[in-house]
Amino acid sequence: MKVIIAASEAVPFAKSGGLADVVGSLSPVLKNKGVDISVIIPQYKSIPKHLKDEIRHIKYIYIDVGWRHQYCGINTMQYKGVNFYFIDNEYYFGRDNFYGYYDDGERFAFFSRAILEVLPHIGVPDILHLNDWQTGMVSSLLEIQYRWRQEFKNIKTLFTIHNLKYQGIFSKDVYNELFGIGDEYFTPDKLEFYGDANYMKGGLVYSNLISTVSYTYAKEIQYPFFGEKLEGLLKARDWQLYGILNGIDYDEYNPMKDKLIFKNYDVNSIKDKKVNKVELQRQLNLPQRDVPIIGIISRLVPQKGFDLIECVLNEILNMDLQLIVLGTGDYKYEDMFKRAQQNYTEKVSANIKFDDTLAHRIYAGSDMFLMPSLFEPCGLSQMIALRYGTIPIVRETGGLSDTVTSYNEFDGSGNGFSFKNYNAHDMLYTIKRAVDFYYNRGVWERLVKRGMETDLSWSSSADKYIELYNKLL
Repeated sequence: MKVIIAASEAVPFAKSGGLADVVGSLSPVLKNKGVDISVIIPQYKSIPKHLKDEIRHIKYIYIDVGWRHQYCGINTMQYKGVNFYFIDNEYYFGRDNFYGYYDDGERFAFFSRAILEVLPHIGVPDILHLNDWQTGMVSSLLEIQYRWRQEFKNIKTLFTIHNLKYQGIFSKDVYNELFGIGDEYFTPDKLEFYGDANYMKGGLVYSNLISTVSYTYAKEIQYPFFGEKLEGLLKARDWQLYGILNGIDYDEYNPMKDKLIFKNYDVNSIKDKKVNKVELQRQLNLPQRDVPIIGIISRLVPQKGFDLIECVLNEILNMDLQLIVLGTGDYKYEDMFKRAQQNYTEKVSANIKFDDTLAHRIYAGSDMFLMPSLFEPCGLSQMIALRYGTIPIVRETGGLSDTVTSYNEFDGSGNGFSFKNYNAHDMLYTIKRAVDFYYNRGVWERLVKRGMETDLSWSSSADKYIELYNKLL
């Protein structure tokens, strides 16, 4: 079975979010399970130098993007046993950021066309596994313009939604100007989206199967609140829509081997987690007291539930605890945490930046991890927290529902704390509940142990992807 995963980012080459973690971590696990797997991503300027030095040039071709005749370099390197292919064009990808440019529609029209055009040069796969809006139009192009060619006759497509909110919506002209797709396809049942072009919709309409990154999110996106105006289409394809939970990279996130934390520990040496807590307090100039530390590592944006925190932040900080925040995002939330640090110098550490070392130390040194998201397709942070024995406090949505079960004091079940309604006082009550149980040492130790023993590796998720691939064939 030959599979090519196409995406706009993959660790360790390019990362802006969870998509990169999935592509970079899933592909080696599939390889180890016997799938002939390769990955195609753009060759961005920001690929780290030590990796860029290993990338070698295979050949170049030219790609037509409307009237433009564009250079397309095909480059490659092996990483963790997987062949990575890079689409090279400095005009489109030699920029400081991955997205956010006026011509993103054209950049990813080029990338979509390039994915199909390079296949005969690197080996045509049985399955093209496409991810998010940046590759959404690949399956449309395949069905509308390439199926007649002998080498493309049998390719099957799987399209994975990582976050339905970001859809790649552009003016309707792009279909004709950039893809050469005629107006007969600009209809509500095909590519038209409220008068605009929508790359994500192209993937949803024309791919053979659709998946998304948790079971609950697969159900949620069939309703208007989560469906982002695509719920009707997703409901119509319900029988071809699957939820497969993401995993985490057990090599990178392993408290026993993690070189970035202060002291390694595992489920048999949980007492050493305390060393990480004290050293984290020391590093961040917080008093070294035995009070619950709540960690937050996140993009500071409304999706992540920060308006709930804003409503009750003072009530949270009037409790005997410490709050450590790491992340960047909307100015209003950055400012909220900076002011909280000024007002509660002994309780709050606001780190408005991205710092991978500090992130690992917060996972290892915190007692609880707060993630009250409005919606969360999968979420990786709560899984990493569990792996490090840090108890998640989450809202029951998407992948948070599928990975965190609220502690039940009557039968002792559960691995965290959760609340259902998107309500600040429900969240506050849940935080208070967690803090109360923190002081019940027997309960807390069992929760920490259970969290660390929860299987969140890629292995079982990879098996489910292989099942889908088999279904396609």
